Amino acid sequence: MITLYTNIMSPCAQKVRIVLAEKDLSWTARPVDLANKENLESWYLALNPLGVVPTLVHNEQPVIESSVICEYLEDAFPQTPLRPSDPLQIAKMRVWLKHIDNKLHPSCGALQWPLVMRPGLLAKSEEEQQKLINQIPEAPRRERQRRLLAQGLEAPDVAGAVKVYHDTIVQMEATLKNQPWLSGDMFGISDCATAPYFQTVIQFDWLQMLEGFPAVQDWLERVTVRESYQQAVSADFNAELLADLKARGRDAWAIVSKHLQAAAS
Repeated sequence: MITLYTNIMSPCAQKVRIVLAEKDLSWTARPVDLANKENLESWYLALNPLGVVPTLVHNEQPVIESSVICEYLEDAFPQTPLRPSDPLQIAKMRVWLKHIDNKLHPSCGALQWPLVMRPGLLAKSEEEQQKLINQIPEAPRRERQRRLLAQGLEAPDVAGAVKVYHDTIVQMEATLKNQPWLSGDMFGISDCATAPYFQTVIQFDWLQMLEGFPAVQDWLERVTVRESYQQAVSADFNAELLADLKARGRDAWAIVSKHLQAAAS
């Protein structure tokens, strides 16, 4: 039996859900309320000491860290393989996953958190805000949320995040000019892991970020029409939610586009 502790807005959870869908595995969703910091409650920290989603529980054993979970699923359920067989291609896949975990994911958080999570925290008292943030186990993540709470999209993290997105898109364009998928000739874990970070671009109506990068635009179109993406990601974004997110994104575009122009110059 597989249970996934998840949240619809989490790209890390989305990439695991895409892998589960690609492998046609049955699983049970356990939503975690990130806006109200359910992920920092003691019962959840007992499962995942980092206090993040997702956590996968298989045969009553928790597995944490989304990239690790993707490879765990590949090892536990090798049907419909998503990992290359060539050692060099496996190494390239893992370098790409490291880039996502170390750079792209924090950058996505710096862009998404002020628009999605900050409003709920601002509705609380300052004492409640700081009490919740102080529970975050990792100091860098804790201090980043403190900056984003105080400054929103004006926080210094945001400019750096837009640059990481731009540089990632440039790197993807170069790769996708020579092969159909980030994983090589076949759709694989690299594509599963990257796609959710472009759901952020879609939901905030920031597709202008992809102008001038036709190979990335084509890749995104092919990814988002896959049944796995439709099941694992698109199905969670109804028309009302998308309209709300796009409105927030359009309000933020002036700041994002300013940083994008600086990153591209």
